[in-house]
This record gives sequence, structure tokens and C-alpha cells, in this order.
Amino acid sequence: MPEKSLSKRLATTAALLLAAGALAVPTASAKSSDAAPVRDYVLKVSTNPTSTDYNNRHVDVTGTVTKADGTPAPNIPVTIQEVVRFTTWNPWSDPIDPTYYEPRDLGKPVTDAKGKFTIRNVNIDHEGGSSLLNVQRKVDITAYYDEDGNPNTPQDGYYTDTTVATKAKASTLSYTVNKRKVKKGTILTVQGKVTVPRGVERAGNEVFLQTYWEGEYRVKTTTEDDGFFVMSVRVRDYDDRFVLRTAPRDLYVAGTTKRLPIINLSLPRK
Repeated sequence: MPEKSLSKRLATTAALLLAAGALAVPTASAKSSDAAPVRDYVLKVSTNPTSTDYNNRHVDVTGTVTKADGTPAPNIPVTIQEVVRFTTWNPWSDPIDPTYYEPRDLGKPVTDAKGKFTIRNVNIDHEGGSSLLNVQRKVDITAYYDEDGNPNTPQDGYYTDTTVATKAKASTLSYTVNKRKVKKGTILTVQGKVTVPRGVERAGNEVFLQTYWEGEYRVKTTTEDDGFFVMSVRVRDYDDRFVLRTAPRDLYVAGTTKRLPIINLSLPRK
């Protein structure tokens, strides 16, 4: 699973900044005398363009660091990351973070004499072998500057982010099942095909079969060179939800979901 260290660090940073009075939370009754102290720097980041698609995946990341009086802050190293976001599986509605994160370092540019920094031609994409089953369509670009370089003193840290919308092409899913009515011990076999846009690799796209409401999936497989797949599972007496979900390996190809018309005769009658 993609790591959560980034979100934990940023959450800790924000909490400590609030405790130290470095971040202000305005209220209707706030007076000027209650205002948070002015911070030394202001950090901003943006991308051009602000969205990407299958054929256009690159952006320029730019930003500025200015002093409290608005003058440029030169020679400031800014850590830039791309953060791919995923939706947390949580059918129980537990009080947990609904999103988990997969960060990737993009570089550490230094501001010029005008307080500006730039990383050109950044590829907005998913790198690594983790599954895209629960990927979200918005990718964060984060910027962080720590005055003393010590992560244990986040009160002197500055953080900001911006979002890039990734527009994906559609894929389709077709399937057949060997049985529509099953019971405990039945071997259910599902076979089918994931069709992806022309030019996209047909092999290796993930297919997941859910059989119970609490489990994200029971079995999984990947498509073969022609896009076909087959999977089998032994039905349990409490299996109550049969759903196929796909996750292409390309961030710019969307997966799909289909509910299977399977009835488990071993479930208690309502």
C-alpha cells in the first residue's frame, strides 16, 4: 500500500504551527490584537497547465517565496513533490483518513534573485508498482520550505500545494459467469475481457472480484496479452456481494465496475 508518511508529517506540521500561533484560524469575533504573528516568508506554487490528459501529461511547476514585506526571497531551497491520492477502503465508515497518499520527489529548486523557482516539463503520472484500483483523478503538487532543515522543528516550516486534474480515457469490461445461482462450496468462474484504448498495453491490467461486503476483493488476476482474463473462487455461505472491478496500469485509463448477477442460495432468507 502507498505510504502515509507525507500526510502524517504534514498533519503534525500543521498542528504544531497552530499551537505555535504560526497559522491563523479566523473567527467572527477575532480582534486585531488577537491576530497571529506575521511569518517571515510566504510560499506559493502553481502549475501550467492545471490539467493533463492521455496525450498531454507534462506541466511546468513554478512558484515564489517572498518575505513578509513582499520583497523577493532569493536562495531559498524548496522541496517539490507530486502526490498521487487514493481513496481508503472503508465500508464500515470508521473515523480514518478517507485518503492515502503516494508521494514522489520532483526536486529541490532554489529561488532566484526575484524569489522565483521553476521545474519544467514535469511528468504527472503514477510511477512504481502499486495498484491504481482506488486512485483519485486529482494529483497534488506540494511545496515545502524548512528554515533550519530540521523536520523535528516544523514550527519554522512553510507548506503549500496546488492540484492537477488528470483526465482519463475510458476502458470497458465484458464478462461471463459459469453459474448465476450458487451456494456454499460452489466454484464460481468468471471470465471476460478488459478493452483499453488503442495504443494502451492490453496485458497486465488488474481485475478484482469482491464476494463479501467487507472485503475489498477476494481474488484478483491480470489480463493476458489479448486483454482476456479468467478467475475462480469457492463460494462461502456468507458471500453476499459479487462485484468485478478493473484497474488499468496507466493512470490515464480509468477502471470500471460491474455488479455480477449472482445469487447465493446459502444466505439466510430475508
